[in-house]
Amino acid sequence: MSSHYETLGVTRDASAEEIKKAYRKLARKLHPDVNPGQDVADQFKAVTHAYEVLSDPQKRQVYDTTGNENGTAGGGGGGAGFGGFGDIFEQFFGGGQAQGPASRTQRGRDALVTASIELKDAVQGTVYTLDIETAVTCTVCNGSCCQPGTSPETCSICHGQGQVQRPVRSFLGQMMTVETCSACRGFGTTLPSPCNECMGQGRVRERVSKQLKIPAGVATGTRIHLANQGEAGPGGGPAGDLYVEINVKRHAVFEREGNDLHATLRIPMTAAALGTELKLDTFDGEQEIRIEAGTQSSDTVKLTQLGVPRLRGGSRGDLLVHVHVETPTKVDAEQRELLERLASLREEEFTEGRLAERGGVFSRLRDKLGHRA
Repeated sequence: MSSHYETLGVTRDASAEEIKKAYRKLARKLHPDVNPGQDVADQFKAVTHAYEVLSDPQKRQVYDTTGNENGTAGGGGGGAGFGGFGDIFEQFFGGGQAQGPASRTQRGRDALVTASIELKDAVQGTVYTLDIETAVTCTVCNGSCCQPGTSPETCSICHGQGQVQRPVRSFLGQMMTVETCSACRGFGTTLPSPCNECMGQGRVRERVSKQLKIPAGVATGTRIHLANQGEAGPGGGPAGDLYVEINVKRHAVFEREGNDLHATLRIPMTAAALGTELKLDTFDGEQEIRIEAGTQSSDTVKLTQLGVPRLRGGSRGDLLVHVHVETPTKVDAEQRELLERLASLREEEFTEGRLAERGGVFSRLRDKLGHRA
């Protein structure tokens, strides 16, 4: 098997200009249009592929190192896959090969919209009304692009091919180049009576409402995929897909962390000291919560299975109620007398402060904030 250098008839140290000059000479000699009736197509492809590799500095370096433009040692690869044939052909000869007429019927684009929901909806699930502007199939022509009772006609310029050929002069002599037909824009047909409603597009833009079922457990960033609910395609083509990205609004009371919910409960110091029972409003209705005597600030009461459900089924997270004990900032004379008497009974009139050991209130608060030493 010849190397790419041998195929072009140049040495391994040939310059880029020498490689280009050799390719032009061989291309002029072997081009199928210049040699009608002769079987030179394979030779022309081999020459073109060799030029594709050697004219690219990176590909040439890989080829010189491994003997294979794919980067694997052991040679081979020359003449296989002509990935850049079309590009090089167009570079030197100014045209492409006929592809046939394009279809007016195409798939519509995918669409992405955002749905903003309340935290309660994320916990319990909901039905959300999407109000969006999108492309829908024209109801007048049903996507045919034509006035009712008419149909597309074969283009008289390209005769249904969607492309036309025209002669051009090049260093190879006179060549034929292929261009998109300007009369039919490459479709091969024309619309003698385009639909007045959609202007021959087969679709119009409208504002539509869609009902979206949002499952429990979604979070901000969750995307719901609705197949074939995107924009309708031109020419009566199928609709693309619709993606709905969820945005969960901040809640005034509850904060979500994973599948758990967090809330702060403020209680007076007397309730913390004596203990009490309270009722809290949650997404699952009113719940009783017991505050044990001696409860401290930063203590947490867990209400199991009252958090957010897992999106794909299974158990729910928990509701974590963080207690904050409030110390009165203003006391009247009677209250002060009672507090002083309590301090005396507890022998706390002249209590000296002491630093808490690690694991105390401050440590728990620091760890909660993520500052671990």
